[in-house]
Amino acid sequence: VQLVESGGGSVQAGGSLRLSCAASGRTFSRMGWFRQAPGKEREFIAAIGFSGNIDYADSVKGRFTISRDMAKNTAVYLQMNNLKPEDTAIYYCTWGITGNGGVYSASNWGQGTQVTVSS
Repeated sequence: VQLVESGGGSVQAGGSLRLSCAASGRTFSRMGWFRQAPGKEREFIAAIGFSGNIDYADSVKGRFTISRDMAKNTAVYLQMNNLKPEDTAIYYCTWGITGNGGVYSASNWGQGTQVTVSS
């Protein structure tokens, strides 16, 4: 499966960005987003399953919203509101997410899109 992200960029603290991801080559699987900040390990952000069940990392609950295109079924989005400087990272779209309760992994990764939040 190929994953193509878009929508990253630079924004001031308190601002918003919307990331998009299109998957091709496979049917819908549990998809979502991870991120990696400079000098830190990759971090799970959010996932959405085929039935619409959603998981969020505690660090983004109430600020980020994951959704998917019900018609296309292979597109997912991440609406990020009230962004903070600590949200600065490369954001990766992922396919085939497994796990729950804070431990997640994914079988396919996009190339990532940079999100930079300035104070």
